[in-house]
Amino acid sequence: MEKIPDGIDKASIKRREEIIREAYGSFFRKNPGKKVYNRDLDDYLHVRFLSVEETTRHAAKTYRSTLAVLQLEAILATARRHGKPLRPKPGVKNQARFSEMLEMRCALPGIGTAKLMVGVLRGSRQKLQYCITALDAK
Repeated sequence: MEKIPDGIDKASIKRREEIIREAYGSFFRKNPGKKVYNRDLDDYLHVRFLSVEETTRHAAKTYRSTLAVLQLEAILATARRHGKPLRPKPGVKNQARFSEMLEMRCALPGIGTAKLMVGVLRGSRQKLQYCITALDAK
């Protein structure tokens, strides 16, 4: 496996974006249904184009978040709810279709804690993976 760039320059961020997209491509090839069962929610988490776009935009900014996304299946399956459901942010177009947002967390050895945001669709209540990032070490 190639080394993930850890710089903050545009070239490093661009390469991390490519790595994240490749990770999602691999996930989609292994999971044609584009979903993973989450034990804590007792429901499937669906991965869609929005999931890839939001995660790529946010996770590519840091080396640790990019590392976290490489553990995509483990995060989706084992993340646990953290706190109460949140209202979607007003004015954020990508969150407008959700009735609520769930913050979930997952411990990843060697990386720290990953934060998974899940959007609950209005009406169907289907749960969509919205974004994955690594939380800063404290």
